[in-house]
Amino acid sequence: MSVQHRLRARGLRVTAPRSAVLQVLDDAARRHEHLATAEVAGRVRERLGSVSLQAVYDCLDVLVDAGLARRIEPAGHAARYEGRVGDNHHHLVCRNCGRTVDVDCAVGAAPCLTASETSGFVVDEAEVVFWGRCPDCQSHRTSEEREERTS
Repeated sequence: MSVQHRLRARGLRVTAPRSAVLQVLDDAARRHEHLATAEVAGRVRERLGSVSLQAVYDCLDVLVDAGLARRIEPAGHAARYEGRVGDNHHHLVCRNCGRTVDVDCAVGAAPCLTASETSGFVVDEAEVVFWGRCPDCQSHRTSEEREERTS
C-alpha cells in the first residue's frame, strides 16, 4: 500500500513532509533502524531539499497518533522513531552507544499484555526494554581492558 494511501486511510491529509517522513520510516524499518528526530529530518531533507525540524516533529507526532509510526524513549536516551507498528515487539538497547534493535515477543500471543492487575484499564500495548551492550561496544570495552592490563 502506498504512503499516500496509508495516510488517507487514517484520515490524514497527504502533504509532502508527511509523505517523506513516512517513507523515511518505512525505509528505516526495512533496515531495522530506529531513528532520532534529527536523523529523520536529515533523510527527509535529502528527499525534499528543505524542511524545518519543527515540521518533522509535527509530522512524527501526527504519524504516531495515527498509528503509522511508533515512538520509543529508552531511559536516558533521545526518543527514537520506527515504522514497525501493529505488532507487540520490544527493544534491546545498548547501554553505551544507544543502538536499538527489535526483539519479538518471546512466547505465544503477546503474554506481556496480560498484566497481573489492570485497575480497569484495557491494555493494548506493553513496552519491554532489554538493556545490554551491543557487539561493537563489547569488543571496544574488551580492547580497552586489554590495553589497561598491559599499561
